[in-house]
Amino acid sequence: MSTAPLLQVDSLSVEFPGRDGGDAARVVDGVAFALEEGGTLALVGESGAGKSMTGLAIMRLVPWPGRIAGGAVRWKGEDVGGFSSARLCDFRGAEVAMIFQEPSAMMNPVFPIGDQVAEVIRVHRGLSAGDARREALAMLDRVRIADAAQRYGDYPHQMSGGMLQRVMIAQAMACRPALLIADEPTTALDAAVQREIMELLDELQAETGMALLLITHNLGLVAEMADNVVVMKDGRVAESAGVRELFARPASNYTRTLLAAIPGGGT
Repeated sequence: MSTAPLLQVDSLSVEFPGRDGGDAARVVDGVAFALEEGGTLALVGESGAGKSMTGLAIMRLVPWPGRIAGGAVRWKGEDVGGFSSARLCDFRGAEVAMIFQEPSAMMNPVFPIGDQVAEVIRVHRGLSAGDARREALAMLDRVRIADAAQRYGDYPHQMSGGMLQRVMIAQAMACRPALLIADEPTTALDAAVQREIMELLDELQAETGMALLLITHNLGLVAEMADNVVVMKDGRVAESAGVRELFARPASNYTRTLLAAIPGGGT
């Protein structure tokens, strides 16, 4: 008997009201894809293609005054749009987690980084303060924060961008989500740190069996990590294929243009 995919996105659309009463701007338009348990799907395209907004819509985090204008997101067959507030809280963080390209903007500057990881654990796993601290420390150590016990009390401004990205990964993985949405997780980092972060995500995926939705414009990362690829342009799906098929036989002119832009690429 067939089972529903872990995540199913059907004809998803997001729009923002136009200025001065003009027509609404549709920034995501009829996007559809599916992601199976343990799989890796990449959303790729240039800036403004609608990739990040698609990720936010999956989490029901479209910023005001935007709105989900159509379609559905289904999690293990359930319509996320019908979730109660309590169910949505469990969905975000406990079942699906998200990391972002600017970790410094996502961390609270007035709380130590260790306490911020522990708070996620307390909220979603119901552990005591002491147990949450121990779990948080173990996660910081797992994501290779050097001298994690000493760095636990550091504030975000005391850490580099690479270290903050590791802290955000620790937060995201602390509740052992079934799906991690990684939105341009290496864009703000130098090349050496980029590789370290992607290797860490690859290790965590292998350890936990989580699925990964990788939002990126870096086709090199896609080639290394993804099983399937959805290419987006102007809010729509330009092409969807397995990663090997897409690189060997791109079907759309836009995909061919993206591939030709890779250093050493070409058509």
